[in-house]
Formats: sequence, C-alpha cells, structure tokens
Amino acid sequence: MGLPDGWVTDTPGLPRAAMLRALGNGVVRLQAATAIRHLHERAQADPATA
Repeated sequence: MGLPDGWVTDTPGLPRAAMLRALGNGVVRLQAATAIRHLHERAQADPATA
C-alpha cells in the first residue's frame, strides 16, 4: 500500500476494524494509479481492444 510494514498492524490493542478505519481511503490513490497504468499499458499494446 505504500506504508512501512507494521504502520497500523503493530499498534498494540488496536482491533482489526480500528486498523481498517485508521487506513481509511489511503489506498484509493494507489489503486487509481495502478488502474490507470494498467489501462494505459493495455491501450499501448493493442489500441483496437482498449
């Protein structure tokens, strides 16, 4: 996700639901960038199917 290992998971006593809440929408930018890169690569490989 782009954060150091244990950034949230090494917090003592923090339940899983709280870990996910702490991460929030932090993954959205990385997911969007990955999707755009993937679509761009597909379009470059075969413009007719993009």
